[in-house]
Amino acid sequence: MRLPFVAWAPDLDESALAGETPSQTARRLAIAKARAGALAHPDAIVIGSDQVADLNGRALGKPGTLEAAQEQLRAMRGQTVIFHTALAVAVPGHDEPLVELVETDVRFRPLSEDEIDRYLALEPAFDCAGSAKAEGLGISLTESIRADDPTALIGLPLVALARLLRSAGLKVP
Repeated sequence: MRLPFVAWAPDLDESALAGETPSQTARRLAIAKARAGALAHPDAIVIGSDQVADLNGRALGKPGTLEAAQEQLRAMRGQTVIFHTALAVAVPGHDEPLVELVETDVRFRPLSEDEIDRYLALEPAFDCAGSAKAEGLGISLTESIRADDPTALIGLPLVALARLLRSAGLKVP
């Protein structure tokens, strides 16, 4: 967007709440991140974003370990996973952040155990929801991707962000 920015990560518990759907979790966390940033930087426009992978209504978080990543990829093989990416923009002088939720449908190929192990050996994707990085070798695990905003799967939906920043009064580009 060619706008000056500073990256800042709030210290938030990113656990889902009881009874919360994956899309509700992503939305709540994006808003919480934007609000936390607005408190720390009251004169700044603050962007909060969060993504939760959804396999048949079950949230798939960041696996953290090889074993958990293997389990996630086994569960996703041959399935369509919805990646809910929420974006919240806190604007000084506004009570509530501007919010959008972008969904990306990812159809995974029927993966063999060897493919799962080879992928995770080459790209240990333990820090991303769903254990596969579409911006890297994880793209080879997919059959198809459907989205209105192709950047959302990477974690920051830039089409939606540009729209929200324009709504906040910024000139983009």
